[in-house]
Amino acid sequence: MNFKLHTNFDIPAEAWNALLAQGVTHAPFLRHEYLGTWWQTRGGGEWPQDAQLCLVSAEQDGQLAGIAPLFFARETLWLLGSIEISDYLDLIVRPEDLSPFLSGLLDWLNSPQAALPYAWPALEWVNIPEASPTLAALKAESAKRGWDYAETVYAPSPSIPLPGDFETYLAGIDKKQRHEIRRKMRRAEESGRNIRWYIVEDEAALDSEMDGFLQLMAQDPEKAAFLTDIMRSQMKSSIHAAFRAGWLQLTFMEVDGEKACGYLNFDYDNKIWVYNSGLDRKFMELSPGWVLLGYLLQWANDNKRAEFDFMRGSEDYKYKFGGLDRHVMRVRITK
Repeated sequence: MNFKLHTNFDIPAEAWNALLAQGVTHAPFLRHEYLGTWWQTRGGGEWPQDAQLCLVSAEQDGQLAGIAPLFFARETLWLLGSIEISDYLDLIVRPEDLSPFLSGLLDWLNSPQAALPYAWPALEWVNIPEASPTLAALKAESAKRGWDYAETVYAPSPSIPLPGDFETYLAGIDKKQRHEIRRKMRRAEESGRNIRWYIVEDEAALDSEMDGFLQLMAQDPEKAAFLTDIMRSQMKSSIHAAFRAGWLQLTFMEVDGEKACGYLNFDYDNKIWVYNSGLDRKFMELSPGWVLLGYLLQWANDNKRAEFDFMRGSEDYKYKFGGLDRHVMRVRITK
C-alpha cells in the first residue's frame, strides 16, 4: 500500500463514503461531510485551534484502500471526531484490508517517510465499537512492536433490534414497560389536546426548526451549559450536512401547536441513530419524551429499519424501551 498525508479534506467525498460503506465500522460519524464540519470547529470547541490534521490515505493498485482520519493534539494522535460528540469512530477500511492497512499505517507514521512536523509518543482512540476488528488488530500490532497497549470500556451504547412490526416489538420487552408505553401514548392521544408529531422535510425551514430544537435542549441545565456558541454552530453545520446527504431525522411532537419534545436522529444504513433530544417541561404531564419515542419506534418498525440505536449513555429510559447493552472502547498505545 502507498500511504499519503493530507493536511486538508482533499480526499474525494464520493470515494471516502463509498469505502466507508464497506468498512469495518459503518457509522454516520465517519462520513466525509460529518468529519469535515467537525474539524472546522474542532468538535464544537472541544479541541484547540492549533490541533493539526493528519488524514492518511492508502492506495493499492491505484484504488483507495484505507483512510486513517487522525489529528494531532496534546502530544497524541487521535481519531477525528474524538471525543464527546461523535459516538462511534474507527479506521475506514474494508475488513479484509484491515491487517495490512494498519500494519503499514503504523510503520509509515513511525518512519521519516511520513515527514510529520511533530513527534507522537502516543496514540489514543476513543469510541471504537467493541465488535470492531480494529481492536484486536491494534493489540497485535502493538505487541509486535513492543509498544504498551491499554484498552478500557469507555461507555455503554444500548440498541434495540427491530422485528419490523410495532406490536411484535412491544411484545418482546418487559410487560410492565410495555403497558407503560401504551398507556402514555393513549393518554396523550385521548387528552383532548391537539397532538401532532412530524419529521422535518423542508430544508428552507431547517434553521428555524433547529433553533426550536436547541431551545428545547437548553431547558436542561447540563445541556444549556453544553450549548456554547461554537457548539451551536457545530451542530447546525452537521445538521445541514446530514440533511443534504439524506440521512437526517429531526422530529418533533407538538401539543396545541407548541413544540413539546424533539429528537435529533440519523436515519442511516437502515438504522435509526438517536443523537440528542430536548423537552419542554411544561408538558410533562403528557410524557412527551416517551410518547414521541413510541411514535418513532412505530415508524422505524413500519419502515423496516433493522435497529434503533440509542448510542452512548446509560440513561434508564433506554433500557425500559428494550435497549440491549453494547459498549464503545478506549485504546491508548504508548511507544
